Amino acid sequence: MAVSNTTTVTGAGFANAANGAGAATVSGSSATSAATLASNFDQFLTLLTTQLRNQSPLDPLDTNQFTQQLVQFAGVEQQLKTNDTLASLLTLNKATATTNAVGFIGSTITADGAAAQLKGGVAEWRINAARGGTAAITIRDATGNVVQTATATLAAGAQSYRWNGTTSTGATAPAGAYSITVDARDVSGQPFTATTEITGAVDGVDLTGDTPLLKIGAISVALDKVKSIVRPQTAAAQ
Repeated sequence: MAVSNTTTVTGAGFANAANGAGAATVSGSSATSAATLASNFDQFLTLLTTQLRNQSPLDPLDTNQFTQQLVQFAGVEQQLKTNDTLASLLTLNKATATTNAVGFIGSTITADGAAAQLKGGVAEWRINAARGGTAAITIRDATGNVVQTATATLAAGAQSYRWNGTTSTGATAPAGAYSITVDARDVSGQPFTATTEITGAVDGVDLTGDTPLLKIGAISVALDKVKSIVRPQTAAAQ
């Protein structure tokens, strides 16, 4: 028996035929891909219907392959819709983080970090020592050059270290960001951990990166590094 106008496409060949009918490669933004796939889904159904209508009675389409292809295509479409939803959630999360960051402006924060702002002839750090001892203090400018070294006595717990801006040569360092390194040792000469924190008033927010950064002068502080916040009192509260 002769069969005219017969189209037999199975397995990978069916997927290739779908691509030939206009299926676009999933690329670019998820929104564009989802729109393209939604359009091609109609073409997929048209091609599928045509295949079923014109399949050879002597070699019918394998129903298992047919079901597999349909499920795979629907799965890709669902994944792209999920990606769109995640992208929307990320955008919303960034907007929320930006709003929260702007709310820090004017507040005094304490955060993990080694960089402090030299302003008005004073830069201050908080040092948390695991135990008492001494520490070799090294202060560097924004380019990494050593501007001052000193030796300090540390007590166990939190304490402040203030620098008056005087360099090792006796000159006055210009205002700006400076970092501190603390090499702590106990009374027996054994090294131990001493962490540093910075304190300052937030005067801006950097929104150029993926996440907002609080600005204390030239110093950038990530939101997850903030440990405490003190908001300015209003005139009414005073």
